[in-house]
Amino acid sequence: MKYTFIIVPLVLLALSGCGRDPGERALTGGGIGAGVGLVGGAMVGAPLEGAAIGGAVGAGTGALTSPRQIDLNK
Repeated sequence: MKYTFIIVPLVLLALSGCGRDPGERALTGGGIGAGVGLVGGAMVGAPLEGAAIGGAVGAGTGALTSPRQIDLNK
């Protein structure tokens, strides 16, 4: 519970940072992934490695998914 003030804004940012085409989704996914990875890596003592891994995973996920695969309206 002591990291709630960090986790909640990051989750909200992740839900709002989607693009329409694969390039935008890769860019926003990479940025969000790097931010989350930086925080996660800082918790275990490796912030740069966490940011690199998070950015790569976020960019890959953003590029390989489409906005129609996840429907949050239902």
